Amino acid sequence: MGLAKSSLGEDEEIVLEFHPHWSTLVGTIFWAVVTVAVAAVAIVFIPGGSAQTLIRLIIAAVAVVVILVVGLIPFLRWVTTSYTLTNRRFVLRHGILSRSGRDIPLTRVNDVSFEHNLIQRILGTGTLIVESGGENGQLVLKNIPRVESAQNHLYRIVEELTDGDGVKP
Repeated sequence: MGLAKSSLGEDEEIVLEFHPHWSTLVGTIFWAVVTVAVAAVAIVFIPGGSAQTLIRLIIAAVAVVVILVVGLIPFLRWVTTSYTLTNRRFVLRHGILSRSGRDIPLTRVNDVSFEHNLIQRILGTGTLIVESGGENGQLVLKNIPRVESAQNHLYRIVEELTDGDGVKP
């Protein structure tokens, strides 16, 4: 669910499209598995009796609701968050029911940098920092996959747009 081709301007091409790194879903998956395990144990150890079936159904229903809240919503948030780098702008789109977006023309980008610690390096993720002129100034994007590659692509295109002399046409 990236940038629609119809949203591209004349002679604008998509260079790179991505979502936040998959590692952002690790906590979500962990809590979904814990919920299933706890519900399964609770259902197995319900003592026999006339209300046993009803209690099992209630436990299962609560587990399903918890999984939807803990698992589905963060997953939808991840799926609907997209970053697109074109040869003219950097585009951020996010939102499940209502959408928000931010476009940064590459001619306004002043600096592009990245950060990642050892674990992020092992996972292939990091934080991309894009400094631009204007009201909003700095854009900090966390959990960017292949952050060094994204930073290199962005920097290279900004350099091409400035003709390498720091002067933007």
